[in-house]
Amino acid sequence: MVCVAIALYALLPEQLILGPRLIIPILEMILLIVLIAVNPRRMTRDNRWERAAALGLVGLIAATNAVALVLLLRQLVTTGDDRAVELLLAAGQVWLTNVIVYGLAFWELDRGGPVARTRLPRKQLPRADFRFPQDEDHDTVDEVQAGSSKVSDWVPAIVDYLYVSLSNSSAFSPTDTMPLSPRAKILMGVESTSALVISVLVIAKGVGGLGH
Repeated sequence: MVCVAIALYALLPEQLILGPRLIIPILEMILLIVLIAVNPRRMTRDNRWERAAALGLVGLIAATNAVALVLLLRQLVTTGDDRAVELLLAAGQVWLTNVIVYGLAFWELDRGGPVARTRLPRKQLPRADFRFPQDEDHDTVDEVQAGSSKVSDWVPAIVDYLYVSLSNSSAFSPTDTMPLSPRAKILMGVESTSALVISVLVIAKGVGGLGH
């Protein structure tokens, strides 16, 4: 997922990239390679420095994508409709990168991170940042109850956080998973606002220009 987000940024139009095209992607890849080299078995062990570096990588991708969004908005007001297709594709890249990067951020932060969620007993987990449907299904019908957190010891995986990010970017609000902590609410708020700007302003402008 990280490599996809890096590639999406590297493929943006020149006007939406800070500095030389490959500088930031190369820095992000170096950080990713270092993280993998230092701890190739991330899901079995962790420490606060590696966790901080992983969050820093996600933060760097999110920051550069936010800058790309601002530059994209500037392009909308300074260029004509002849570049509508290019802007539409760029808007899709920025939107998809947002989905990936916020999904990764949720995955890294919730309940102490992926290692804590898979290695620690449930009673030792830090407080949850998100409440999933499985966390409330223990008192429903048997076939649903069987997959609940309380009965099956279910914990969310990366696909669950990517779905939370996708639904938040599509609906501009939480859907079946609720943010509990202030940081989760802030992240979801920023993501949904970015997605709203892209969907309503950027894509609408791009699609409108296709008819000219």
